[in-house]
Amino acid sequence: MVEIPDTLHSLFSAPIEEQDGTYVVEVPSSEVDHEALSADETYRVAILESPSSTESSMQQESQQSSSQQTVSRAPLEPPVDEGEVRDVTIETIGDQGDGIAKVERGYVVIVSGAQPGDEPTIEIEQVQKNVAFASIIDSDSQAL
Repeated sequence: MVEIPDTLHSLFSAPIEEQDGTYVVEVPSSEVDHEALSADETYRVAILESPSSTESSMQQESQQSSSQQTVSRAPLEPPVDEGEVRDVTIETIGDQGDGIAKVERGYVVIVSGAQPGDEPTIEIEQVQKNVAFASIIDSDSQAL
């Protein structure tokens, strides 16, 4: 499984844009709205290579998560619960070969046996502060 440090506050995808001779990475407002980040703080940033197909799935996921209001939670609690069933899009593969999906606030869900581009229905089996582990319960939920 992928090891995710407890100090991870947020994980999201964003393009790098040139503005007046400098390069800018725009932080989605949802990261500040959900209190994963604060506008007045300084953060360490890691840049990970991402397949170009991830961008469109991230935009779709962002739109879906904006329109889905879940049960009220404390600001930094995981946005999923054990036993919860949901549809996700697998964006990439982790170091151990497991599929990785992101849900609200960039929260990472690791799905055993999933591949990038898969859109399975999953059940959350284990929830930790910065990552959850899930299994596929229906792999035929491909919505194109």
